[in-house]
Amino acid sequence: MGVIEDTEPPLKRVKGPFEESKSSPGDHLTAEPVSCSLGDQMARPLTSQGDGETIGSKGVIKKAEFIKIITRALYSLGYDKSGALLEEESGIPLHSPVVNLFMQQVTDGKWDDSVATLHMIGVSDETIVKSASFLILEQKFLELLKIGNVTAALDTLRKEIVPLRINMNRVHELAACIISPLQCVRLGISGQDTEGTKSRAKILEKLQKLLPAAVMIPEKRLEHLVERALDVQRGACVFHNTSDSDLSLYSDHYCGKSQIPSQTLQILQAHNDEVWFLQFSHNGKYLASSSKDQLAIIWEFNENGQGSLKHTLCGHQKPVLTVSWSPDDSQILTCGQEEGIRRWDVSSGECLHVYEKSGVGLISCGWFPDGRGIFAGMTDRSICLWDMDGRELECWKGQRTLKISDMAITDDGKRIISICRESAILLLDREAKFERLIEEVDMITSFSLSKDNKFLLVNLINQEIHLWSIEGDPKLVLKYKGHKRTRFVIRSCFGGLGQAFIASGSEDSQVYIWHRCSGELLLALPGHSGAVNCVSWNPANLHMLASASDDRTIRIWGLDHFNLKHRDQSNGAIHHCNGRS
Repeated sequence: MGVIEDTEPPLKRVKGPFEESKSSPGDHLTAEPVSCSLGDQMARPLTSQGDGETIGSKGVIKKAEFIKIITRALYSLGYDKSGALLEEESGIPLHSPVVNLFMQQVTDGKWDDSVATLHMIGVSDETIVKSASFLILEQKFLELLKIGNVTAALDTLRKEIVPLRINMNRVHELAACIISPLQCVRLGISGQDTEGTKSRAKILEKLQKLLPAAVMIPEKRLEHLVERALDVQRGACVFHNTSDSDLSLYSDHYCGKSQIPSQTLQILQAHNDEVWFLQFSHNGKYLASSSKDQLAIIWEFNENGQGSLKHTLCGHQKPVLTVSWSPDDSQILTCGQEEGIRRWDVSSGECLHVYEKSGVGLISCGWFPDGRGIFAGMTDRSICLWDMDGRELECWKGQRTLKISDMAITDDGKRIISICRESAILLLDREAKFERLIEEVDMITSFSLSKDNKFLLVNLINQEIHLWSIEGDPKLVLKYKGHKRTRFVIRSCFGGLGQAFIASGSEDSQVYIWHRCSGELLLALPGHSGAVNCVSWNPANLHMLASASDDRTIRIWGLDHFNLKHRDQSNGAIHHCNGRS
């Protein structure tokens, strides 16, 4: 029993939200006319170039917009000289002179001037102009209040903010600040929030989001476009199974089949009969298997992904149907066929407790999310919850389970899920005492709950696997077909990056893998010589999959390193991932 190996430039611009102001909060108290010309805001006027001109092979990228976005990115990254030089060389300014003036006035706290300039920018939507004016005048009000000029603040509220006739709830909150300074604290307006430089930078950020993008180029627009492009490439890659750190801007992203576990790396042999069930621990360091030979085995994996036998768990008098890992992976439950449930210490292999109920057999088991108790399905079709010492806490009687029954509990502990009829799954809300049913078209043989508790993977006797959304009213999302099932209980699982794949056993001795979102069958993996009863995808290793078979073996599947190496040597434009996990 063991393992078989198989100094500033001349055209420096106002940078916007992040430039510090040397003005004081009271600068606005003197109503100064705008004496400087718009041209004075710049070292010399720029002749705009590139209007209407496009770049790129498809002619859809406007050159002026492209250069402005690059310029914005340079300023955002702190490359101010480079940004100014790009404006100078291209002749395409980041913002128009009037917008530069507007931003500078906001930064300097010249509120009346900034409101006047706002109307010169050319925003046609009056609602946007009013909302922007409200933001500016609110800041003026708060700064006046901070320096103790209550009369001027009240005047601003009555004569400038109220006439806008928008956001009246906020107007009432501001009025309350005059009556009670504590109201500002309750509204989350602290003294620091009204400090000139920082608060004005925040106002510019808000204005930037409010005003049209063509007026004020959004912060980090280039980063957003690049991220969207990567998202599209990643979404189009049906074999995507690598971390985001493997994405590159140098070439288009494509994984290929080599990123899916498809090669047998190990064959684990220690069971003396059919292996019915297996499951990786949450940390991915262990694998537990159960068999018709009345044994359960804990396998341990080293840093290189090599598995070895850690403990053989003896004590059951009948075949062991399932195993279940505790939330912290320190203990494990094993469930015999219509007998008791045993709780084991993973470190020592010692049996810590046996759970039994007189006259009733146990057929399924699982853990409370907090690890302080267990639940089980009974042969009398009831569901019971016990504490760690075996004291019964709750019991739901009636048609709650079947003789062959999977069970699960959501991470919040609120819902218990079980097969209650041949073609129905019960969703039992413990708190609301409310039940929902998933009604299937044929007999259900097993199911699996997704990591986010939002989906169920249901195996049917008709050789289909159905994906159900269980948020709110249950809804059938997708069907997976191709595997074989005629006589036995075949189990499937979610797996891979973001659980983007579906894997399943099959009676034709193969492991099947589908793309979860599209339903496309990606791989059928031969190797076993008997029916594959169960599969488990390592939650901590995207590139490790285990399968259990009637041939008494467990196969550990990993990446096809030969094909992976061959793809990595490609000099084409398509980037093939290096397989790091």
